Amino acid sequence: QVQLVESGGGSVQAGGSLRLSCTASGDTDSANCMGWFRQVPGKEREGVATIVGNYARYADSVKGRFTISQDNAKNTISLQMDNRIPEDTGIYFCAARTTIGCGVRLPFHYWGRGTQVTVSS
Repeated sequence: QVQLVESGGGSVQAGGSLRLSCTASGDTDSANCMGWFRQVPGKEREGVATIVGNYARYADSVKGRFTISQDNAKNTISLQMDNRIPEDTGIYFCAARTTIGCGVRLPFHYWGRGTQVTVSS
């Protein structure tokens, strides 16, 4: 079992920056791939970014604006969000995948409860 807890959500004006963190506990060695997802009410959950080792991938909608990073010593992953736009508003979830492969279209096995991010214009 892997437990995930997100932090750092809040409100920011368009163009501003925000940094989310996710702390993992439990059987963290089983987490092969980590990712961030977001969901807006009434819409499907969207994959934002994934990371395995030093290899990161991003959704087209956030490329060049968001940066995902991982600190294995602290069992945390972060999502630095710059140049925010109102469309970035949503609940952001941290997730872990325990089998081979890494990408937002693959099943993730553990999820945090999410943190709300609001971007105002």
